[in-house]
Amino acid sequence: MKVREALAAASARLAGVSETPRLDAELLMAHALGFSREAMLLHVMDAAAPAAFDALLDRRLAHEPVAYLTGRRDFWTIALEVGPGVLVPRPDSETLIEAAVAHFAARGPATVLDLGTGPGTLLLAALDQWPAAKGLGVDRSETALAYARRNAGRLGLADRTELRPGDWGDGIEGRFDLILCNPPYIETDAVLPADVADWEPPEALYAGPDGLSDYRRLAPQIAALLAPNGIACIEIGAGQAAAVTALFEYRGFTVSSLKDLKGVTRCLILAIDLD
Repeated sequence: MKVREALAAASARLAGVSETPRLDAELLMAHALGFSREAMLLHVMDAAAPAAFDALLDRRLAHEPVAYLTGRRDFWTIALEVGPGVLVPRPDSETLIEAAVAHFAARGPATVLDLGTGPGTLLLAALDQWPAAKGLGVDRSETALAYARRNAGRLGLADRTELRPGDWGDGIEGRFDLILCNPPYIETDAVLPADVADWEPPEALYAGPDGLSDYRRLAPQIAALLAPNGIACIEIGAGQAAAVTALFEYRGFTVSSLKDLKGVTRCLILAIDLD
């Protein structure tokens, strides 16, 4: 079977598993071929489909995330190594970097803190954006930190990156120009797609009965860690803007927000009014 034929057949089989069946099939085929997706579409559609594709397709049909199967996910301007044990980076989270770029522009922050860095997603995107910045990423998961260290090294950012185990802001000293955080925010009893619920780490997803448990811990910590004239960019779930804004306003923050590409309020931008 040729690549184009195998892609058509795979897309049909994936239609009941994925919202993006054709894209999933193309990413898996490109990975099996050892090509970029773009190069595959341009140059090898009439080549024979590799045997390795069938095994990847079977795993995707069992709801394993595409990013785990390929070991990679693009985010902002960087490509990250990902796999079991880490949250898969999502385009929604790019809204936090977008908000930071709008605030700092080319001058950039001097110091960046990423609370719950996972595979280094937000921290490394910020450091790649601003070559003069240095950053600290903390995470409770040693698995996630191992991915983050490999990503920092592969991207040439290790000399500007410190990664350490930690529980949110506990034990962190100093203040940071930019604080980034994508905490768990899903209600404990929420029903999620199988490729999320059955595969991604639950500690990176769920945050108590109302999904707000970690924001309650973070609000006082971020107030103590944010530098004058700095901002914190915090990801929130759909419908959480009012509740999470109230938690941070209580701690003295001025709060604004930014919507993601789907029109969902996704990022809260926190600043301290110095007047």
